[in-house]
Amino acid sequence: MAHCVVPEAEAILDREFKVLDKGFIRLVDYLGGDARIVQAARVSYGEGTKSYREDAGLIDYLMRHEHTSPFEQVALSFHVKLPIFVARQWIRHRTARVNEISGRYSIMKDEFYLPADADVAAQSEDNKQGRAEEPMEAAEAAKIRNLLDKGQRAAYEDYSSLVEEGLARELARINLPLSLYTEWYWQIDLHNLFRFLSLRLDPHAQKEIRLYARTMLEITRAVAPAATESFERNILHGVRFNGAEMAELKRRLGVAGKGAPTEATAGMAKAGNAVPGKAPEQGQEPLLKGKALERFEEKLRSGKQI
Repeated sequence: MAHCVVPEAEAILDREFKVLDKGFIRLVDYLGGDARIVQAARVSYGEGTKSYREDAGLIDYLMRHEHTSPFEQVALSFHVKLPIFVARQWIRHRTARVNEISGRYSIMKDEFYLPADADVAAQSEDNKQGRAEEPMEAAEAAKIRNLLDKGQRAAYEDYSSLVEEGLARELARINLPLSLYTEWYWQIDLHNLFRFLSLRLDPHAQKEIRLYARTMLEITRAVAPAATESFERNILHGVRFNGAEMAELKRRLGVAGKGAPTEATAGMAKAGNAVPGKAPEQGQEPLLKGKALERFEEKLRSGKQI
């Protein structure tokens, strides 16, 4: 199979997709698409399938059964402009290849992220690493934005003065804030990109990086639509249940368990709960207790991984 050309991806190459107030994402290159995944899988599965429907079915099978190597045959290269604090969260995903603009060689631009009024919120009371869902009142938000803007301007003025005085750029930059915009080229294979998206599209991720991830998801859809659809169905919008949760789910559905008892189901018979190999009664007491039961029921209500 020759070079894999995806018309939908070709149509958006080098196009800037705006994110936040001054950021963007561009797809600068790609290697392969859905056809490349199928071709790579056929090395293991033989002649394989030929129609789009059958190819999509094969891709979905690979995704569901976590046969990840065919997805690694596809790679995407992005040019991203983003605030430094977002970049520092992003860079924790170490399975990509990155080249970032250097403040040792270049004069950093006077560009800082300033959150919109609707994104200014107090610290969440039940989430130690996030903000509350409700934004602050307009007057308070405006006051905070003014303080942020004032600090950014002062920091950049000091930076510019130090550079003009001849201080080395690598030292002049050190007081610049995390809101400063940086840029990088970021290349990653499709398997690890899906892993990145599954984490950064999660509601617990910071809103700013979620916006980048959302845009990146749509770009990825243009490159590999069948794989992206399968990722959304099986991983992004899917929920995993551990052994104890599966036992509770079977109890509620009245489904007979199979196989030997596990640690999670040990003692169930003594407690009058589900016995492996025998359909439990729906009226029995839950097998889970306390926080474990709360997490399980929240998964059922929200459809989110807890």
